[in-house]
Amino acid sequence: MQIAPSILSSDFARLKEEIESIKNCDMVHIDVMDGHFVPNLTFGAPVVKCIRQYTELFFDCHLMISNPLKYAKDFAKAGADLITFHYESDNDPKEVIDEIRRLGCKVGISIKPKTEVEKIYPYLDMVDLILIMSVEPGFGGQSFMSEVLDKVIKLKEIKQKENKKYVIEIDGGIDDKTIHQAKDAGVEVCVAGSYIFKQKDRIETIKKLKAV
Repeated sequence: MQIAPSILSSDFARLKEEIESIKNCDMVHIDVMDGHFVPNLTFGAPVVKCIRQYTELFFDCHLMISNPLKYAKDFAKAGADLITFHYESDNDPKEVIDEIRRLGCKVGISIKPKTEVEKIYPYLDMVDLILIMSVEPGFGGQSFMSEVLDKVIKLKEIKQKENKKYVIEIDGGIDDKTIHQAKDAGVEVCVAGSYIFKQKDRIETIKKLKAV
């Protein structure tokens, strides 16, 4: 299991130290919210640029914003390695995918809990990662919605049957218990925020989650 701690749950005043405390993770999950697509504001490309200079960890920038086409370039320049956008955004998914590729980043596509997974089937060969939200996007600390695992199972079946290359990621309510449900369904990358950052020894916590 690959683990991607979400710094949404970190201490923003100590981001350098917070990232150091999760240095054995597989990627850093950076939740970008615009107060429009979701009812919350977090941080933009300038913050990503600032923390980029302190670590070589893989940055997965999750754009929970209405207009990813407009802002993808800013996050690519700031140091994103992978840019994940939402199918439900205002832009045409194919255009966003093409733009992120043009910028030299890997591409992820995400769907909210109520969006049918079939909606993204046309893009399965175009992306590197598919992010299934297991909470309503916008705030950390929510409870895991196990019903979304049906989407993961479908994606895993297609991946195996048709030899697809995408990686399946899940985000929301992941802890030492729900991660087992995610693994059994076929998840390969788990985003965990509150659970990891409330622990004193995050290195050990990540080790245990990876071992699932």
